[in-house]
Amino acid sequence: MTDDQTAPHDPAREVGVGPHPQPWPDDPRYDPELLAEGDRRNVVDHYRYWTHEAIVADLDTRRHDFHIAIENWQHDLNIGSVVRTANAFLAREVHIVGKRRWNRRGAMVTDRYQHVRHHPGVADLAEWAKSEDLPVIGIDNLPGAVPLETTVLPRRCVLLFGQEGPGLTEEAWAASSLVCSIAQFGSTRSINAGAAAAIAMHSWVVRHVAPEDLPPSGV
Repeated sequence: MTDDQTAPHDPAREVGVGPHPQPWPDDPRYDPELLAEGDRRNVVDHYRYWTHEAIVADLDTRRHDFHIAIENWQHDLNIGSVVRTANAFLAREVHIVGKRRWNRRGAMVTDRYQHVRHHPGVADLAEWAKSEDLPVIGIDNLPGAVPLETTVLPRRCVLLFGQEGPGLTEEAWAASSLVCSIAQFGSTRSINAGAAAAIAMHSWVVRHVAPEDLPPSGV
């Protein structure tokens, strides 16, 4: 294709949907602006044309019982992808431990639909978890860690991850009632926090979500 040519229009590659045909649904969950102009957001079809507030309210009625926490001492670039995955697996909350600011680029705007809480340090997270009667489960390949593959994660828990490179701090390790490792078979010692979080969340879903509650594919 030369510089003065444009790619052919392919409706199948368009993101989202165009304006809603008249008559519009008589439902307060729908956003009149989106109905008129179309909805190009990265949301599942069920939420097309819904307001942001309506989507969050609906998600809140069915969030899962696990929380995700990740240490943030050096502005870890993986945090955005952890938040995005937490939204996909419908975590109850994401907890940022350490620096309040984090790189949101990897979240792909999913943080708008995910509750995110900040804790200044691990001790603050541990105190909060204790007040909620939530065990903290560290995920890291540390000495003495038990295999995630053979561990039954509690239904109600906080899955805690360290940042890229150093992994869980000693304080986080001490605050964890259990540390699980992820089996690795290659030459590297670790996988990044975003990948580890996705594996752990999926392990929780496999254990605690009934087959009949799985959403249909392609929505």
